Amino acid sequence: MCLLTFSWTPDSQIPLRLAGNRDEFHARPTAPLAVWRNQALLGGRDLEAGGTWLAANRHGVVAALTNVRDTSLATPPNAPSRGELVAGVLASDDPAAWLNMLASHQAERYAGFNLLVATPRQCWHLHRGSDGVSLTSVPPGVHGLSNASLNTPWPKLQAVRCALEGSDINRWRLATRQALHNPALAADQLLPDTGVGMALERQLSAAFIVGEQYGTRATTWVTLTHRGDATITEQRFGPFGRFTGETTLTALCHR
Repeated sequence: MCLLTFSWTPDSQIPLRLAGNRDEFHARPTAPLAVWRNQALLGGRDLEAGGTWLAANRHGVVAALTNVRDTSLATPPNAPSRGELVAGVLASDDPAAWLNMLASHQAERYAGFNLLVATPRQCWHLHRGSDGVSLTSVPPGVHGLSNASLNTPWPKLQAVRCALEGSDINRWRLATRQALHNPALAADQLLPDTGVGMALERQLSAAFIVGEQYGTRATTWVTLTHRGDATITEQRFGPFGRFTGETTLTALCHR
């Protein structure tokens, strides 16, 4: 993912509601939302590196990934694909132990990333950035995550977070869809400086990026119930924002 917002309410019937966009080159081969063959995972799949940006398993765990955009953070030589992190935590028997191991010993092997992992009772944020590696427990509330760290006040992040925060349980998908599908650019004075230059900062400031070579490839909504059932809806887009399909699937918890 490149932009997401989520509501974390661990004592409710639906502890996690999440909505987000994945931005990527249109030429990068991608499989749509599906059950992974021979694996108990539900998600889209990057066919170039083999990983994913968002998925759920049948044990009540959801994971989502964003890259960190910061040119001051060097990518390690031979860094593994960050997309393997989502599949890795969802394949583990103990997500908390897996995240602690990654934070303590392995995170620096990867380029910068944010990894969000949730169960019906716990939500973690693992950040690997220029300021180091941190693993934190996410407090209840409405949050946003893009290509910096949790709740960094980039204009598009604030807009989608406010859309979720201002909606109720029956209208949150509509509210977040309107915000996530907004192609408007942020004003120059509000843009972050991540080291990529003003022209690219402008292009990337839109919640929904429209382009021939690069743009928003998918919008995804996720709900995780108190039982651990995860439902994912994925809308897909081609060059210039052309709609190409929609899929909804549910991973019933096998606890």
